[in-house]
Amino acid sequence: MFMTNDDKSAEIFDLRKRGWGSRIDTVVEQALRDKRLVGVVVLVAQDGKLVYQRAKGMSNREAGTPMQLDTLFRLASVSKPIVSAAALALVAQGRLALEDEVSRWLPEFRPRLAGGAEAALTVRHLLTHTAGLTYGFLERAGGEEYKRAGVSDGMELSDLSLEENIRRIASAPLLYEPGTAWGYSLATDVLGAVIARVFGGTLADAVRVLVTEPLGMGETSFAVPDQTRLAAAYVNAEPEPKRMGELEVVPVFEGTEGLSFAPGRAFNESAFHSGGSGMIGTAGEFLHFLETLRQGGGNVLPAALVAEMASNQAGGLELAPWPGRGFGLGFTILKDPQLAQTPESAGSWRLGGAYGHSWFVDPSRKLSVVAFTNTAFEGMFGQFTVDLCNAVYGEE
Repeated sequence: MFMTNDDKSAEIFDLRKRGWGSRIDTVVEQALRDKRLVGVVVLVAQDGKLVYQRAKGMSNREAGTPMQLDTLFRLASVSKPIVSAAALALVAQGRLALEDEVSRWLPEFRPRLAGGAEAALTVRHLLTHTAGLTYGFLERAGGEEYKRAGVSDGMELSDLSLEENIRRIASAPLLYEPGTAWGYSLATDVLGAVIARVFGGTLADAVRVLVTEPLGMGETSFAVPDQTRLAAAYVNAEPEPKRMGELEVVPVFEGTEGLSFAPGRAFNESAFHSGGSGMIGTAGEFLHFLETLRQGGGNVLPAALVAEMASNQAGGLELAPWPGRGFGLGFTILKDPQLAQTPESAGSWRLGGAYGHSWFVDPSRKLSVVAFTNTAFEGMFGQFTVDLCNAVYGEE
């Protein structure tokens, strides 16, 4: 799946010469031994070659099913860069523009500022999470506009259509004038509605035609291709992670209600296609997607659009959860490694997934790392993610 190239500049950071593989093994085994994770798949590619792969632990602890390299996962926010790439593919085809106002494609989507004034909200605002939107799980007590409007975050079971959820999002006031601040949000769900409207079909069809099919990602979609291979979902608890119930509300930040997980949503064929959190896929196919972008976009995006996607579009706006990082068109961009307290190179890309996933791409070192787990939130922002990154970059 991975192709090499003739540029040897990455040799100054050749993982295969650094004894790093055993360090990753140690990190994985320690996280499992400490019962911080139930199961994990880690893949590393450098200079176009797959140089490390390991599946360890259990995909389904109760059934005694071991984790496999081809285990399927609920992707949660790992969906975002894939859906963002679909939007950019429409831009490349001349069917959509970054500066298009969202209301051009979704006339019914006209959210207003708190004072009632109209706001010009563009596709670029959606891609960069500077649209003035939020998530219900991020709302604080007393300001729960999304909760009152019955907005779905795309993770819980819901009988809403995508169109109805978008209407409800639009009924809540924007938090700020688009472009003046940054806030992680349901922007990618709204973007998914734009993509579907421009494409002339469902979001699932658009993503398949524009991204996954050209890349041969046959198992990455909004449906579960093989239920026997879908990892069970767990959440950190003492003395070990517990299996998620039908509805599991997990606190994220103090003062908020928490994120509502409904693992059964993956099997609900009538669930709306959530561009921000609704996809299913494997670690290997997602690594292929990242490597395609890192190497210039392949047959999905032109290199110029990949370069824009992978550059900071948020200016000097602060990303409260991620100090030292900016935001491109679908994922964070590292601006200041020291402030972010990471060994990654400036310009690296990163995001995660609430069901327990982390990944990063270091373009200057031609490096892509994917770690999919079935344990929230350790696999997304726990000590495991820090230890894994340090193991990749650390000296012997």
